[in-house]
Amino acid sequence: MRKVILFISLLTILSSCKNSKNNFDAAGVFEADEVLVSPEVTGRILSLNIDEGMTIDSNFLAASIDTTNVVLQINQLNASINALQEKTNDPLPTIDVLEQQLVVQKQQLASLERDKVRFTNLLQANATTEKKLDDINTQVLVLKDQIEVTKKQIVQQRSLINTQNRGILSERNPLEKKQDQLKDQLSKCSVRNPVAGTVLVKYAEAGEIISAGKPLYKLANISSMNLRAYITGDQLGEVKLGQQVKVMVDAGADKYKEYKGTITWIADKAEFTPKTIQTKDERANLVYATKVKVLNDGFLKLGMYGEVNFK
Repeated sequence: MRKVILFISLLTILSSCKNSKNNFDAAGVFEADEVLVSPEVTGRILSLNIDEGMTIDSNFLAASIDTTNVVLQINQLNASINALQEKTNDPLPTIDVLEQQLVVQKQQLASLERDKVRFTNLLQANATTEKKLDDINTQVLVLKDQIEVTKKQIVQQRSLINTQNRGILSERNPLEKKQDQLKDQLSKCSVRNPVAGTVLVKYAEAGEIISAGKPLYKLANISSMNLRAYITGDQLGEVKLGQQVKVMVDAGADKYKEYKGTITWIADKAEFTPKTIQTKDERANLVYATKVKVLNDGFLKLGMYGEVNFK
């Protein structure tokens, strides 16, 4: 009789454990959107202002990469741009000489014009010969031609020097574009944290040489976490996006901590049951992944198991 009572008690305990084990609709592990932060330039890490477990804001100066090489290239470009200005020709000295020559020629023409009037009057009074008046007229015509030539020389000289200067200064634009690229590269030597979150893993230390694209650290915003749970095809009809569910986390011996969760994602394709994940029907071969968003009060950890009740 005593053995019968012991056997019945054992059956009751096993039945209770079985019911407790299946007292949820789905189960999974908590995860967060992780971000790998890497520099966009190669160089020596001058400072790395983060530690594992540290919570940092977005735009926080996480690291500084040595800028010496970039600064030297920028200085070299500045010198090249300044040298271009020195290569250009100033048209003013040459133009000044021609314009002074033009002034003298006009003064000479004015003098000849006065002589022409005077000799015309003398010729009318029979006080001079026609040859002298003809000589003056010839000098006037020659001087007028010289004045026109000088005017054309001034225009041509301006055009020539401006063309030469444009050719020299045309080299300035590519140099300035290269300078802009280097300034952009210089700004990237300061690694700014892209999103607020907690540093999970630190991959480098100050003083190391790091390549562009190689991770400095990994962080995630764990103020809210996603429970990645798996459901069977039979359960698809019980869930929908935005649905409020109850999430339970093991908080010690026979204790559970409850959270409110929201279904934010349901996979559109089935996959084979992950070995580490339990479903309500453990014999199911194909399951659908879901994500349940839960606000973290500090108790939830990445990789922690959780259970979901849809109702």
